[in-house]
Amino acid sequence: MVQRAEFVMVDNEQQSAKIKPVHKHVFPKWSVYLLRLAVMVCVFVSYVWAAYPSYAAGAEAVGSQKESNKEKVVYLSFDDGPGKHTREVLDILHEEQVQATFFVLGEQAERYPELIQAAVEEGHALGNHTYNHHYDELYRDFKTFWKQVKQTEEIVNRIAGFRPNLVRAPGGTYGHFDQSYFDLLELGGYTVMDWNVDSGDSKRKGVPAKEILRNATKVPAGTSSVIVLMHDGGAHAETVKALPEVIQYYRDHGYRFDTMKAEDQPVQFRVHPEGKYKSRKAPGTEWIEDHVKANSNLWLTGKELKVEIGLAAATLKQGEFRVEDQRIMVPLRPFMKKFGGSTRWDVESRTATAVWKDRVIQADSVSGELKTTSTSLLHDRTIQGGVQSQGGTIWVPLRELLEMMGLNLSSLHANDSEWVVKANMPLAAALSIYLHRTI
Repeated sequence: MVQRAEFVMVDNEQQSAKIKPVHKHVFPKWSVYLLRLAVMVCVFVSYVWAAYPSYAAGAEAVGSQKESNKEKVVYLSFDDGPGKHTREVLDILHEEQVQATFFVLGEQAERYPELIQAAVEEGHALGNHTYNHHYDELYRDFKTFWKQVKQTEEIVNRIAGFRPNLVRAPGGTYGHFDQSYFDLLELGGYTVMDWNVDSGDSKRKGVPAKEILRNATKVPAGTSSVIVLMHDGGAHAETVKALPEVIQYYRDHGYRFDTMKAEDQPVQFRVHPEGKYKSRKAPGTEWIEDHVKANSNLWLTGKELKVEIGLAAATLKQGEFRVEDQRIMVPLRPFMKKFGGSTRWDVESRTATAVWKDRVIQADSVSGELKTTSTSLLHDRTIQGGVQSQGGTIWVPLRELLEMMGLNLSSLHANDSEWVVKANMPLAAALSIYLHRTI
């Protein structure tokens, strides 16, 4: 049992008599400093171990940790289509819930427009593979290559309603491109994509599925971003057979599937050192100015488009908008949905009607008229020739649509990743809507 100490006041003599001497063991001062130093070292080592585990594991573990944390992405790509096997490829991709990129030939797109439309509707990306795949024409001079790219681009635009600015050279760029091909295509707004894994399905006729699978899964060491070359055009039934197992391989090895985009870092072969086509004539300055430089205006340089209406904002990715004749075009139904509007389609009149706040906007796909009515307007407003119908989608010019919605386009500016359009409602129009709702 511990007793509480009692404090009693005593005089000095009594205190001297009662206090007994206590013997203390005193350590030298240097040993105290040594003990403090040891404690500090232990604390520092513990901190380093916790904050930097790689010191304990060694440099090799650091490298493996970085590699394991790096995201792995695979881009499945199909060339030379659409063709008789494209529908089978699309069905497999749909069943596996995987998106791919199709580099299409213009002449094949003309034959199978429904497959181009199906690929876009199912979320796949389209690339340009020139018109006819004839090497002797394409690599004779750049002007011919450019002509075929533009020819295919127009065909895809008519079918799908947008212009793909991904380009893949038939046979790949190695041995076919000189540096001018790369430079001029980039100047024109295109991204050239080769591949880093070849399935080998076009090396010879009838390459068996097992060989295609083996080649399509030969990933170069240290590669985390894989572009696999396959074909859906021509006689490639064995590619269709191999495809499910190719998908399963990359899924089992932790890869994420994605589609290629023009803003992605391009994978390109180096220029052939021997320069087979050294005798080719480069286009003149005037031709480049008129054709190549002007062409880049067809896109917003691969950027996304952000539209801000007051406090509301929506971002449109490439394919969800396009630029035509210096006008930004947007699909009516998806655009209105992003900002809380609704759209309905009248089959007989082939007219889309959108409703946003007090505005009713009609887009006539036959006459091309875009017009609006409003309870707050004294008269209707009509714009001629602004509406386009492509692939079952109604496209309208953004500036005119915003005006029909009663908005003013206040600014258009760009940053590294996107173009930003800002619109606001005039004060008079806002007051008119408010008064109408309160009466």
